[in-house]
Amino acid sequence: MADAETAATVVAPLAGMTVEMIEASQIGQKAIAASIAISTTAFATALAEYAIGTAAVGATAEKPEVFGSVLILTVIPETIVIFGLVVALLLII
Repeated sequence: MADAETAATVVAPLAGMTVEMIEASQIGQKAIAASIAISTTAFATALAEYAIGTAAVGATAEKPEVFGSVLILTVIPETIVIFGLVVALLLII
């Protein structure tokens, strides 16, 4: 933390920014990175759910006894969003 404050103190006058402005900018960049982590994993999950869901409906229509395994296969992509949430929380902390 001390290194970041020292670097901010040295760079701030050169960039025409105060230390508080630099710290606020860093917080904003963390928030943007966290939102990108969540949004990309959510989009990827949506695509996976779409593909698996359409195949699951077709398989269940032909063979109703595969409903249990198909249900498990449709839930698996949700872990991608959980990983994105964990990454976003690690970025913010």
